[in-house]
Amino acid sequence: MGVLKRRDDAEDLHLRMRAIGEAARDAAQVLALASSEAKDTALRAAAAAIRARQAEILAANARDMAEAKDLSAALRDRLLLNDARVEGMAAGLEAVAELPDPIGTVLAEWTRPNGLKIARVRVPLGVIGIIYESRPNVTADAAGLCLKSGNAAVLRGGSESFHSSAAILTCLHEGLRAAGLPEAAVQLVPTKAREAVGIMLTMSDYIDVIIPRGGRSLIERVVAESRIPVIKHLEGICHVFVSAKADPEMARRIVFNSKMRRPGVCGAAETLLVGEGVAKTILPLIVDDLAKAGCEVRGDAATQALDARVVPATEADWDTEYLDAIISVKVVKDVDAAIAHINAHGSHHTDSIVTGDAQEAQKFLEQVDSGIVLHNASTQFADGGEFGMGAEIGISTGKLHARGPVGAEQLTSYKYVVRGSGQVRP
Repeated sequence: MGVLKRRDDAEDLHLRMRAIGEAARDAAQVLALASSEAKDTALRAAAAAIRARQAEILAANARDMAEAKDLSAALRDRLLLNDARVEGMAAGLEAVAELPDPIGTVLAEWTRPNGLKIARVRVPLGVIGIIYESRPNVTADAAGLCLKSGNAAVLRGGSESFHSSAAILTCLHEGLRAAGLPEAAVQLVPTKAREAVGIMLTMSDYIDVIIPRGGRSLIERVVAESRIPVIKHLEGICHVFVSAKADPEMARRIVFNSKMRRPGVCGAAETLLVGEGVAKTILPLIVDDLAKAGCEVRGDAATQALDARVVPATEADWDTEYLDAIISVKVVKDVDAAIAHINAHGSHHTDSIVTGDAQEAQKFLEQVDSGIVLHNASTQFADGGEFGMGAEIGISTGKLHARGPVGAEQLTSYKYVVRGSGQVRP
């Protein structure tokens, strides 16, 4: 399953992908001119359809779960939908509808000495191709954000969430029809064949931007093969640094939540760094909290000496995104050592410092080179919804165009509108 067997199948897939691209390009032209009211109507109607079709969505998800028996517990959690998560998708679409429409916003304007009036105005990117793994809620989040920002979306979800995503797509199309917008504004690649990803990455005539959301192997493949600009969402090797000046109880709460709230999400902490000044006081309590909750703790020699349950960490552990109830722990000298470790081993995703020292916190926030840096807060706040964006397509770990949570505003570009009164250039 998932591999094309015959030449005829390959040719047919190319034709189907081309048809998807052409329909998306046509839909993008309509969306670029769509009113805010029409887009918001589509989002709210889609949310209503998700609630009305909850039983169908959960049945489709149950089928996906049954077919994904080989996934780890953390990845199965990413795939699982339940009543609360279905409601979360619907509420997310409604939250996006409540956001200001970014399209048409005048970012800056000025008048030149020759009388030319120049404005920089926000516009859609066009057609956005999104390639993602496991989490079916991304289907709703990505579609909603693309719609709000006037972009058409071509979605290639993970094969493990194929049935769930198809059920969610039905609801999105209901919303588009209710608003009089083309269903081709949101399309799902209708096959599990892995070759479809390779074809998407060459469709530069139809797709303007590719956004991959998944593990390192997916991101590396997309970056290596894409002929289309990429906004990459790399793995989340996220850190919490507990300073010697941290409040002990606050540190315990933040570390536990950062790791164990949902270990399988990209904002989960994977490495804990602890200042040597509190290694013998705060760290044993933190290790005990984690171990009692079923988290495997892999530590350096200083950490192992504090608790017999700690297993030795290897050099590879500092560069690993577990997406599971596993954490690596290292005792470091001070904030400078923590910053150096994070910048060397992190993925530029999300990192947090727990400290009561404002100057120490400021140094961390300024010098850690990540898309999201936090002071005295859990790394699990790395989420567009928590940032007030309604939802997100992912957390961009690159530095060009968008960084951090990618919401509706980040899915736009701009153009210059120049108004004259007969000027010619001398």
